[in-house]
Amino acid sequence: MNRRTALLSAIACLAIRSVAFAEYSVWDKGMWPESWPKELEPLRKQARTYEGPRVLYRFYLIPFTKREEFEAAWPQLLKVKSKGVPIVLVRGPKTDFFVVQPAGVIIRTPPVNEAPGPENGVSITDAQKADGEWRTKASYIELVVDGEIVNLNRIPLPPDTLIIDERFKDEKKK
Repeated sequence: MNRRTALLSAIACLAIRSVAFAEYSVWDKGMWPESWPKELEPLRKQARTYEGPRVLYRFYLIPFTKREEFEAAWPQLLKVKSKGVPIVLVRGPKTDFFVVQPAGVIIRTPPVNEAPGPENGVSITDAQKADGEWRTKASYIELVVDGEIVNLNRIPLPPDTLIIDERFKDEKKK
């Protein structure tokens, strides 16, 4: 009976997982626009792109394993962020649905046909809200911080940008 229950549970989990992935299109490379900085081109191979779930949002996951490589790319990554939009810090490694290990960035963009360029921004009052409309109307960066590869003491954060620190969010709930 235990074997049967375990087998049925495993099948149910796989079925649920496949439904979740079915709502997303996934590419094992960076499918970002040609208009992004040319210096990011070498990162396409190590990136993953998710599009979905229903309204075609794009998520570009770019993991890094070398601090020097991340630090060289950081100024270029900042160029794809919409003006006035916060940077969200999350703890690395990120192992939920969007996996980034051991550190790196997730660039979240609005629906493909509505994606504003970095020159378009959001209002200051909206940008100051942790759950403002900027999360769906602008391109923003989730910085996956591990303290070694992505070390906040070693990279310049834009002085005019709000930083939302979610690295210890789960600990606060306990």
